Amino acid sequence: MKINRRMSRALKILGNSIRLDILSYLLGGESCVCDIYDHLSLSQNLASHHLAVLRGNDFIEARKEGKWVYYSLNPSRFKEIEDFIGIFFAVKNMKAKPKCVK
Repeated sequence: MKINRRMSRALKILGNSIRLDILSYLLGGESCVCDIYDHLSLSQNLASHHLAVLRGNDFIEARKEGKWVYYSLNPSRFKEIEDFIGIFFAVKNMKAKPKCVK
């Protein structure tokens, strides 16, 4: 299923602690790349790599202003994940299937 592959990739991307730190920082609002790597004590190269992964998978959006790039969360991507994971909350309401009798 296409959605399962997309969600599998998304969860792998979110499984990286540096990327989660970046996303958590962006919960406070749009931020310049220099503030992101400074706040998280990352090298510019490392921050740029993880920002590129997040941007390439639609977790964040970028806006260029002069020579600076500003990043913000992409709410629609997180809504997609929320909707997918929400399916599994229905598991508690599922009834057990009858056992197979041979």
